[in-house]
Amino acid sequence: MRVMLDASFLIDHLRGDPAAVARLRKLFEDGDEPLLCFTPVCEVEAGLRPEDERPFTAIIAAAEFVQAGPNAARDAGRWRREALRRGATLSLPDSMIAAEAVHDGAVVLTRNIRAFALTPVQVLTY
Repeated sequence: MRVMLDASFLIDHLRGDPAAVARLRKLFEDGDEPLLCFTPVCEVEAGLRPEDERPFTAIIAAAEFVQAGPNAARDAGRWRREALRRGATLSLPDSMIAAEAVHDGAVVLTRNIRAFALTPVQVLTY
């Protein structure tokens, strides 16, 4: 299974959250394919602590870095527009991660279930 790693998951893993650490280990044990895209890497990097530099670099190296094209960008914008029409807020980063995952045939690994429920992406949690 292709699994897009969300920023919330990455941050939890870097903070040593036992569930996140176990979930990443299981991902590799099960032969799943971890994916990263521009958005969660940027989100994590913005608040990266010096002691997290090496582990974060290792996670990036172990994952496939993917970039979707303009159709994914349009989907992300459309999902945000649709959420606003329903009175909900879907952040730009979450919409972009969801669209990237959908276009790459992946699920999103996150604890932020509520935000991703505003999109058609499948979600895994830990």
